[in-house]
Parts: sequence; C-alpha cells; structure tokens
Amino acid sequence: MRIGFICTGNSARSQMAEGYAKHFAKLYGKDVEVYSAGSSPAKEVHPLAIRVMQEEGIDISSQHPKPIEAIPYDKLDIVITLCGDAKETCPYVPSARMDHWGLPDPAKAEGSEEERLEFFRKVRNEIKARVEELIRSL
Repeated sequence: MRIGFICTGNSARSQMAEGYAKHFAKLYGKDVEVYSAGSSPAKEVHPLAIRVMQEEGIDISSQHPKPIEAIPYDKLDIVITLCGDAKETCPYVPSARMDHWGLPDPAKAEGSEEERLEFFRKVRNEIKARVEELIRSL
C-alpha cells in the first residue's frame, strides 16, 4: 500500500501527515509506504511543524519538501490532498483512491509565537486523528 499526502508547499501539513502515517503504520503493523510532496514545494520543512511534532515524540526534522515528480505518484494507492490548491493542481491517478482533507495552512498563521504554535497544534491534532483513522482502516 502506497499513500501520498499532497499540499502546496509540502512544508507543514503534508509533512506532519507523512510523519504520523509512518508512526501509525509501525504502531499498527501495517505494510505501508508513505510519501508527501507539494505542487510548489517550499525550501524547508516549517520549523514550527518540526517543533509540534517533536512534542508528540515524532521527528520530522530529516524530511524535506519535494515536488510531486520526486515521488512514485502514478503508483500510489491513496492520494490525499490537504489544501484546495493541491486538490485543483494534483494530477489524477486513475488507480488511486483520491481523498481531500481541506485543512487550513498553519504556515500562514499570524500573531505571537505562542498563538502560531497553538494554530500548528490545532492543525496537527486534526491531522493526527485523520491519519490514525486512515491507517487503522487499512
């Protein structure tokens, strides 16, 4: 089973989803290959995404943003877009189940560092719940 999480920058939402999917696949003994990519990848994984995932004991600091062409996109079994832009620009894979989880972009959060962290945590927790449900259902 191959799962791809796609968003625009591949710097926060899809990186967190990739981290959780790998974690839950191992936890539940699922044979899953997990990828993430962006339609317009950023230069680095957002530092606050790394920080809020570290709070969960999951290290995504070695992950990096990738373009869709850098993953085996045409061989994915499940493609999950995490933002409207990715949903619109994401190539269709006839053999894959295509899902859309429209989640707000925490990288665009404004305010103090604590307010931005709280927004990252809110999005992280939503991703965690959805990814765990997905992996458990496989």
